[in-house]
Amino acid sequence: MSKQVVVVDAGTGNLRSVIGALKKLGVSVRLTSIAEEVLEAERVILPGVGAFGEFMQGLHKNHLGEALKEFIRSGRPLLGICVGMQALMQLSEESGNQAGLGIFEGCVQRLSEGRGFKVPHTGWNQVWIKQDNPLAKGLSSGFYAYFNHSYFCKPVHSDVVIATTDYADEFFCSIVGEGVLFGVQFHPEKSQAVGETLLRNFAALGG
Repeated sequence: MSKQVVVVDAGTGNLRSVIGALKKLGVSVRLTSIAEEVLEAERVILPGVGAFGEFMQGLHKNHLGEALKEFIRSGRPLLGICVGMQALMQLSEESGNQAGLGIFEGCVQRLSEGRGFKVPHTGWNQVWIKQDNPLAKGLSSGFYAYFNHSYFCKPVHSDVVIATTDYADEFFCSIVGEGVLFGVQFHPEKSQAVGETLLRNFAALGG
């Protein structure tokens, strides 16, 4: 597989597992924190862990936020992972209504605790596909993926909700998407064969 993916380093978290998963699939990977390299990329993965506010600060520090928005406007494929998905929303409650990139209308909210369910939501859970999409090609609705998060995306428009996951007393958006722009709340790099399928599908986007 000769596809190239640029992985964005916002300065938070360990990106080795994402890079390792891509290299295992034969994908050419470049790790960068340079805005110009984002703008020149064929495909971009935006992984994120930790606090939303710190993640956004890391993006803005090196002008990565504006580069990512320009990249998305160009129509090239992008995949946000965990906090990287949340960054695509307008704002997050986690950091006092900290602004995100504003690609999707909506906000990031904290998961509810109830019936013995704890936050953070950590471990394997099912992902229910709501509409056909190229990212989940070859996966059956109800597949299991690995989660580790306390907050979730709540888009304004239901047509961008690609898949949902149930936890405690609610279903939350676990895949958001429009065109070749996607975000996943779970960690494909830790989701074994399912994650490999998803990353392979993403690397094939855009011709």
